[in-house]
Amino acid sequence: MNHLPFPALPVLPTMGVGSMAAPGWFIASWRAARKGEWGAHDIEELFEDATRIVVADQMEAGVDVISDGELRRQRFVYEMFDRLSGLERVPPRRRLGIAGYDSAPHFRVAGELEAPDGLGAVEEFALLKAMAPDFPVKVAIPGPLTFLQAIELNGDDRDGVLERLVALAHAEVSALADAGATLVQIDEPGLPRAPHGLSIAEGADAIGRCLEGVPAKTAVHVCFGNNTGRPFADRRIAPMMDAIESLRCDLLMFEFANREMAELDLMASLAGSFTIAAGVIDVKNFLVEDAETVAGRIALCLDHIPAESLWITADCGFSALPRYIAQQKLAAMTAGAAQARASL
Repeated sequence: MNHLPFPALPVLPTMGVGSMAAPGWFIASWRAARKGEWGAHDIEELFEDATRIVVADQMEAGVDVISDGELRRQRFVYEMFDRLSGLERVPPRRRLGIAGYDSAPHFRVAGELEAPDGLGAVEEFALLKAMAPDFPVKVAIPGPLTFLQAIELNGDDRDGVLERLVALAHAEVSALADAGATLVQIDEPGLPRAPHGLSIAEGADAIGRCLEGVPAKTAVHVCFGNNTGRPFADRRIAPMMDAIESLRCDLLMFEFANREMAELDLMASLAGSFTIAAGVIDVKNFLVEDAETVAGRIALCLDHIPAESLWITADCGFSALPRYIAQQKLAAMTAGAAQARASL
């Protein structure tokens, strides 16, 4: 795949998956803004200030590839639905008790699916580059399966809706590359549990078509779900291997830490075709790893993945953790990677 040139990185480079833990004042302020108490300029200043904080958190931890923290998105996708025309919102099925997947908003098709002003990732990238001009950066967007699983079809043409979502995602990552992004990522919690009767193979094909011909380094995060720190799918990689091997991307990202580093042996067959970003930080656990634990997990990865094909990351985004714990986990990730580099 032909890319824009990607900046040089150390061996075992570190990065987050995408979302970062927001400062408490941002959460309180955003609640007020959503009630209509803030003006447009106030809201823009809020997002810029909070993004500056989470970018600084990554820099201070020594992370090699920086993201903007996805603060403009609730659970990394729902604000993007607001940018789509042709949908109407369906009230959550459940509002009482612990928040979960069944208390998230759903949508139904009400017209032609369009994103007249894009999905917003290009604007996020521009701000990120301005804040981290000397760092390699990346931008992640939800994949078509993630959008599709929140849409109630009610007799609508599933494949037609999926094709529109693939086209919209492809347009967004292409626009990111045109804007200068050298690493673009598709996040897909929809792959392990493909929606609306799709097979995993059909899901992988849809993801691949989102990245086809995009002149940037491309990544796919195979996610098992992280709504308030909980998964929602069969958390095994083995049943997906044929589909994963067919993905048309450069970098594959997997959860390992919260699964006790299971199925690392499967990576040996993938490492010849893909760079592997291994999750060695458990973001679904308040227990903070130390550097030695992280270095030990990386050593297990190196038993199956050559060092030149291994990147270091967390299992998923940090948005479901308090910021002080996320900061400690980021520091442990980079310190563990430094120990692992020294041992090579």
